[in-house]
Amino acid sequence: MAITAQDVNKLRQMTGAGMMDCKKALTEADGDFDKAVDVLRKQGQKVAAKRADNATSEGTVLVQISENGKNGKLIALACETEPVSNVEDFKNLAQAILDTAVATDAADKETLLATTAEDGRPLSEHIVDLVGKLGEKLDVVAYENISAEEVVSYIHSNGKLGVLVGFEGVNGTDVTDLGKDVAMQIAAMKPVALDKDGVDAATIEREIEVGKDQARAEGKPEAMLEKIAMGKLNKFYRDNTLLNQDFVKDSSLTIRQLLEKTAKGLTVKDFKRVAIGA
Repeated sequence: MAITAQDVNKLRQMTGAGMMDCKKALTEADGDFDKAVDVLRKQGQKVAAKRADNATSEGTVLVQISENGKNGKLIALACETEPVSNVEDFKNLAQAILDTAVATDAADKETLLATTAEDGRPLSEHIVDLVGKLGEKLDVVAYENISAEEVVSYIHSNGKLGVLVGFEGVNGTDVTDLGKDVAMQIAAMKPVALDKDGVDAATIEREIEVGKDQARAEGKPEAMLEKIAMGKLNKFYRDNTLLNQDFVKDSSLTIRQLLEKTAKGLTVKDFKRVAIGA
């Protein structure tokens, strides 16, 4: 059957796909709109499978803090190239994913992507649809959800790095400026854990072995290697755990001391740092 320009435009309005893709889909489906929509979805699946191993080093990070300030959610939607990250459909999808996370309070990324949209299909399928339209791999590389007495967020100027920080022991103290300082510290200094107790065993073991190897290479006696390695491990804790790091704006204070100076008992309960392409 003849495919009219009106038919093509109607399918385009329904799906957001390009004119040529819509025309090809309608032709393949003999003018049946439902079948044409399925053709376009399968096209997205084919593109997704073909580009599954491609790197996603561009994209956007979005955050939202609840009205009472006690919960923060962060999503990171990645793509392959910067131009795609600036496409309106890409931005709208990222916002829709965040809005869904806020509305459902999804426990994790898998639950979030399985959540159904208004059309009854999961978010994961909507992502695949846009993959077919944009021709690039798209991936929700992170979804973080923090609850605390007060949660503060920070998005870096490039839009590809975001931080959530949850504070406890606030007790009425205004931590807006402090929260931004701590969040920017996390963005810049990349702590691996809140305190030394949060560092995983594999990292500790690796740092000890590296310390021993360095001391051995320096000609230190074998009997001293363990002690030297433990000293290096303590330095690792100071450099790489948030509460023990020197405050970048005032190196005379650690973050723990900065918090205590601001309000007695104030501390960080948890933090999340997400960066696309890093």
